[in-house]
Amino acid sequence: MQQLHDADPADARTIERELDLVWRRSGSPAMDLLMSRGQDALEAGEVETAIGHFSALIDHAPDFAEAWHRRATAFYRQEEFGLAISDLGRALALNPQHFNAMYGLGVILESLDRPDPAFRAYSQVLELYPTHERALEAVDRLQAQVTGISL
Repeated sequence: MQQLHDADPADARTIERELDLVWRRSGSPAMDLLMSRGQDALEAGEVETAIGHFSALIDHAPDFAEAWHRRATAFYRQEEFGLAISDLGRALALNPQHFNAMYGLGVILESLDRPDPAFRAYSQVLELYPTHERALEAVDRLQAQVTGISL
């Protein structure tokens, strides 16, 4: 995480991909298969199927933060924002450095017209990953609205 924090944008993207690969591994081939099937279903637009796989994964590996994050993504696609926020909260409780879960929380809060907490979520992403492009854009977008000061 320190390398990510200190990296230039190009290196940071490489580190981000490496972290994503690490965070996707549960330590169990069976659980990794559920993760893979859930992700494949999500990418194919089969959101209900994805939620089923991620829910089964969570049932068997409740301390696996990435399972909660991925299911939150599926809930978000269904516009089940309360369920998505709940799952992101659990993912962040298990992995407080999960900047993608933090970013997702910011996206949901912003879509619910809650700019102050969205701004805080995006700012927390930048504390861990200062070159996160989408979080930088979001902070810039919300800055004047939240603080009343345009930068």
